[in-house]
Amino acid sequence: MKALVLKEYNKFEYLDVPDPVVGDGEVLLRIKAAGTCGSDVHGMDGSSGRRIPPIIMGHEASGIIEEVGDNVTGWKRGDRVTFDSTIYCGECFYCRQGKINLCENRRVLGVSTSEYKQQGAFAEYLVVPARILFSIPDGVSFEHAAMVEPCAIAFHAVERAPISLNDTAVVVGAGMVGLLVIQALRLAGCGKIAAVDIKYEKLALAEKVGADVCLNPKDNEVDSEVRKLTDGRGADIGFEVAGNTAALQTALASTRKGGALILVGNLSPKVDLPLQSIVTREITLYGSCASQGEYPACLDMIDRGLIDVEPLISKISPLSDGGEWFHRLYEGNNGLLKIILRP
Repeated sequence: MKALVLKEYNKFEYLDVPDPVVGDGEVLLRIKAAGTCGSDVHGMDGSSGRRIPPIIMGHEASGIIEEVGDNVTGWKRGDRVTFDSTIYCGECFYCRQGKINLCENRRVLGVSTSEYKQQGAFAEYLVVPARILFSIPDGVSFEHAAMVEPCAIAFHAVERAPISLNDTAVVVGAGMVGLLVIQALRLAGCGKIAAVDIKYEKLALAEKVGADVCLNPKDNEVDSEVRKLTDGRGADIGFEVAGNTAALQTALASTRKGGALILVGNLSPKVDLPLQSIVTREITLYGSCASQGEYPACLDMIDRGLIDVEPLISKISPLSDGGEWFHRLYEGNNGLLKIILRP
């Protein structure tokens, strides 16, 4: 089969590679659409330590079942499916509680570390465990189904937050997940939503998908502007969806006393945490990792038009051109957000 392989850091090749073999409890998928993720873009240069070459990246995808392995029930050849990016064991302490994102044996598609290598979806075919599959509604395209993974991450983050009707929220980081968090917050009943980013094109998208106020730190004292919206208090809920110190401190400063701050971004392994501000203002911190079964809800809401993923897709392109698109995404100043690659 053909696959887009990260042969060495910052170098992709479109190659013939061996077809994957279906094992017990697994299915073989023909990939129809696969989306680029920021973690792949940042991983391709080696900075994250989670894309050690050679590796076929890609964990946001959809396709058709080509072959069903032994001991698989409920699925058949020809079914249209998408799948979780997390391969969980289903047997550990956390899986038995339904916390599959915290699985002790968790592996992520398209990730290669010193501990494991799991080939991903930038290929013609992919084998995955049947337990991570989800059926695609008839009204949802393969391209839109490939957007469900970041949607599920956003939904999980919002589910982690203690939201009450008409709460005010601030979302710092209007990238892919941040834009989906904004849409999920609207569905969850938030009254006012402020989006924060340093790129004007992302703020324009944030306004398009439902943000009431869009703030660029280059032009505004963000925490001061948020307090103006909230009778001087600050937002009830803050979301940090960038993963760096500046974004964290902006989100924290914009959140009211007694409020909650949900940490979603993890681009930087460490950030400076203003401890005294958190303690003296009794801010509750929530970490949010991946997703925890939100796929069916996301697929349903995309199908019903309650979540709009179309504005977030910058380009649909052949997989053979994927290397070029990754380098353009890596450059960062071109207004690109999500590229969908078709094998």
